[in-house]
Amino acid sequence: MRTYLLILAATSLLVVGGCKASGPEYRPTATVRDLMDSIVDPSADVVWNSVSTIVTAKGVDAKFPRTDEEWTEVRKHAIALVEATNLLLVPNRHVAKPGQKAANPDVEREPEQIEVLINNDRSTFENRVAGLRDAAMTVLAAIESRDVRALEESGDGLDKACEACHELYWYREG
Repeated sequence: MRTYLLILAATSLLVVGGCKASGPEYRPTATVRDLMDSIVDPSADVVWNSVSTIVTAKGVDAKFPRTDEEWTEVRKHAIALVEATNLLLVPNRHVAKPGQKAANPDVEREPEQIEVLINNDRSTFENRVAGLRDAAMTVLAAIESRDVRALEESGDGLDKACEACHELYWYREG
């Protein structure tokens, strides 16, 4: 009888424990387009514009972070890029608000088309986002080591990661 009660108690605990939610509920508010417009694009632009060489009649002007403040500013944007990848992976996030149209319909697919492509092959989308995260982590490592050459090179990797996703989802074929 005692064994029976222990089994019953253990089973009850398993059933009750199994009904408990496993984590917080995600409630996305912003769309993928919102994240791109407010976090990804501006942050990537800061990274890409942080290193440049301009050749003029007066000579060569090399632009790159020199001060602690400049490195800190670029780092903030690299952190935003890394963390934006987590936001892109939140389940049930829509590509755009209902009724929103492509900003450039001659080049871009409509948001509804993009969302269908993402939802029909979520694992590929997640892999593309992982590629963006890896590229952003490479940018962050270059910043952490204050390596200007690595920062410039990692900007190219960031561009390739962005284009890999855009070519698959955003841009119209042909």
